[in-house]
Amino acid sequence: MSMYAARMHGLKQPLQIDDIPVPEPGPDEVLVKVRATGMCRSDYQLIDGYFPIDLTFPYIPGHEVAGQVERLGSGVPASAGLAEGDLVVVYPAWGDGTCRQCREGNEQLCTGSGGWIGFGPPGGFAEYVNVPSRHLIRIDPDSGLEPEYLAPLVDAGLTPYRGMKRLRAAGRLAPGRTVAVSGIGGLGGYGVQYARLLGGGATVVAFARDDAKLAVARENGADHTINTRGRTPDQVRAELAELTGRGEIDAALDCSGASQSLELNAALLAAEGTLVSVGLMGHSVEFPVFPFVSGERTFSGSFWGNHNDLTEVLALAGQGRIKHTVTPVRLGDINDKLDELARGDVIGRVVVVFG
Repeated sequence: MSMYAARMHGLKQPLQIDDIPVPEPGPDEVLVKVRATGMCRSDYQLIDGYFPIDLTFPYIPGHEVAGQVERLGSGVPASAGLAEGDLVVVYPAWGDGTCRQCREGNEQLCTGSGGWIGFGPPGGFAEYVNVPSRHLIRIDPDSGLEPEYLAPLVDAGLTPYRGMKRLRAAGRLAPGRTVAVSGIGGLGGYGVQYARLLGGGATVVAFARDDAKLAVARENGADHTINTRGRTPDQVRAELAELTGRGEIDAALDCSGASQSLELNAALLAAEGTLVSVGLMGHSVEFPVFPFVSGERTFSGSFWGNHNDLTEVLALAGQGRIKHTVTPVRLGDINDKLDELARGDVIGRVVVVFG
């Protein structure tokens, strides 16, 4: 039995659509028939060599995976609650289960020998993929959730959710406060919604460099939007003051990670404000020390999300409280769409769908 897969045959090369054997599941694995796999800018970055990861070529990327159980490995316990035909999503962080971070429930931060599907273990740009049974989350068939909307939730939907929870835990979301979401791409479109859902009445402002993306932010609940293209921090501050009555923000979720975006958010941050970055577009950023120390401002990273975070996101989706901006494509379109991701031309999430 064979399958089609989009594989890397080296860095900085287009993916090749190869006809290869379907993998056999190990004793504790489940063979998943992939129904949908989201396309993330980090997929392009992986191919471009951004991440310091040693891959064995040919390699199958793809880390946002939803599908159906095709076959259970011989050792999958009944307690896993899985059966052939079940709709599932793949929790992407496969920790080693023994380091302190894993034992605390944060497998995405594994400091041991763990990894992430699509960044080591073969990913979901293929018709089938093997997944350890404990990393599958069964979806209620009566939920009405479709694979093409489920797949992006495991990163684009999960990552900003954890970041917004960090802002809430810092006490920066409340009435009279302003929270900004920067970078309205795959992550930021969800981030605006979480600012509304978790913000406790805070004013939600979206920053982006594209009016079409800002339109999505308004549809997803932003109170105000500002196009930052070609604007200095002082110019953005003036427009922010005109819109909200204040030229500063109390909380910022940066979904791009570009130095210019991070520096803008830092410049606008109020005293005791918190900036959380979940994006990975840049390599480094510089902030002036005195304003952060004298104003007790905070800068924090937030990486992906843990298993419980994902179940919370899926619950919100099952309640119909999350909107999606998804463009479905076929596997054969993958290289064209990766090029669009690299240029920043994608609005929302592109998702590869399989029949």
